[in-house]
Amino acid sequence: MSSEAILSPALAAERHDGPKALALRYLAAMERRDIDAARSFIAADAAFVFPGGARRSDLAAIVAGSSGRYRSIAKHIERCDLCEQRDGTAIVYVLGGLYGRWPDGTAFSGIRFVDRFEIAGGSIRRQDVWNDSGEARLAAQISDPG
Repeated sequence: MSSEAILSPALAAERHDGPKALALRYLAAMERRDIDAARSFIAADAAFVFPGGARRSDLAAIVAGSSGRYRSIAKHIERCDLCEQRDGTAIVYVLGGLYGRWPDGTAFSGIRFVDRFEIAGGSIRRQDVWNDSGEARLAAQISDPG
């Protein structure tokens, strides 16, 4: 656990600038389902890779994919790290926990996630997403077989 406060993406963005703030503002827009605002943070040819290797290039497809997995989902931001590369590309890692409701309405929280962003020229070029939601769902099925 980080010594930083656990915040929403919007509040975390207020504590950062540059590429970190850009990544966090994008996450806040996606959490609000404000596709137009989120689109303003990404490159036209941005790529998004989700757990299991699911690839998306359209923000509406990301929201549609999420709606089948979660009734609602949000992020608690615990940490945000920046790695700057020689070519000017910034790599931003956002770490924290997911919370929300499964499609059946059951609440969940504390599911670990890492989002890795490649940012160049003031836009997100790529987002890679890792989280433990699949493991959490499997554990819930095993403990309550139905």
